[in-house]
Amino acid sequence: MKLLFVHQNFPGQFLHLAPEMQRRGHDVRAITDAVNHNTSPVPLLRYTFKPEPVDPKATRLGRNFTTMSDRAVVVARFAQKLRAEGYVPDVIYGHSGWGETLFLKEVWPEAKLLVFAEFYYRGRGADTGFDPEFQNSGFDQVMIAQSRAAHMTQALVHADRGICPTEWQASTHPPLLRSQIEVIFDGVDCDRLAPNPDARFTLPDGRVLKRGDEVLTFVNRNLEPYRGYHVFMRALPDVLAARPDAQVVIVGGDDVSYGQAPKEGGKWKNIFLDEVKDRLDMSRVHFTGRVPYDQLVDLMHVSRVHAYLTYPFVLSWSMVETLAAGTLVVGSNTAPVAEVIKDGVNGRLVDFFDIKGWSSVLTDALARPEAYLQIRENARVMARERYDLRSVCLPKQIDLLTRLERS
Repeated sequence: MKLLFVHQNFPGQFLHLAPEMQRRGHDVRAITDAVNHNTSPVPLLRYTFKPEPVDPKATRLGRNFTTMSDRAVVVARFAQKLRAEGYVPDVIYGHSGWGETLFLKEVWPEAKLLVFAEFYYRGRGADTGFDPEFQNSGFDQVMIAQSRAAHMTQALVHADRGICPTEWQASTHPPLLRSQIEVIFDGVDCDRLAPNPDARFTLPDGRVLKRGDEVLTFVNRNLEPYRGYHVFMRALPDVLAARPDAQVVIVGGDDVSYGQAPKEGGKWKNIFLDEVKDRLDMSRVHFTGRVPYDQLVDLMHVSRVHAYLTYPFVLSWSMVETLAAGTLVVGSNTAPVAEVIKDGVNGRLVDFFDIKGWSSVLTDALARPEAYLQIRENARVMARERYDLRSVCLPKQIDLLTRLERS
């Protein structure tokens, strides 16, 4: 088939699928933003999007839709040029989050359109208003959140099918839209993540951690409240006081992926570190910034306990990868995490805001690793059965593309 991927930061969620379809002999191409510097074996077709500044007072709740639909117009005109050159895809698979797919069926009405419907913004019941320390929970925020989903609604309405990685994320969509979404996880490479007793991880100061060391890890793209960085840092003093040999490795940048930057300025990383720094032995707390994936895998294998927190929002790949690596994950008892982790079975769950609970569970897990061996094994088995890239997720994704192309 002629298969066209669309993602402003390609490959994104198509990291494995696009090259696999190419390997199978299909004509695979990808449309992406010119500012995206990622490389891929798939031929990249780059559009240029230079959005006009949006006046919040003029557009009010529609400013998000204005930006997304403006991008959609640029992508559609770019697609028209491809059509004029004779290119007509059989299936288009694009992420709905940035508006890029909105008008592609107008350019290629004969093509099947599959959209990656990752999350549907809601006024209530998800991330909006979840954390009162950093979010207002008034009716204005409810309206703002709901309005952010306008372009996602349009994307699904015009698509032939949607795909979402988890049941809970799919459930955020209204029933009429949910009915056209299939739940298929992106997939993690359980073979590559298999426990490695020889793994080593070098700290920024040159010290080397190995499997068996008392290591507590926290990993996210950026260190911010949406991923519970503030709760983790507030729990850390009691953990380090109780475990004098523990080493803490914190991976992540100091930008903002989700939510807002600090109103008072500065970086979330420093704000919460400064809050507890005088109660921490900083010689045992190691901030690495972002690290290459191979090093991240080594860290998963070295880690004795991994803390993962998130608002009710998109689930991170890193949590499932850590489970697949056979590491004990202590997760927040929020809906996206509880879909994967069953407390006491394949991990531990703690209420997101329970700082004393976090300190207690993390301390116990560090102190008694032998008590959690079965839980770690259960986590790895579950990851392979439900989320393995090669045996579970890729076959399901390919089957969906094939069914669409033949329908």
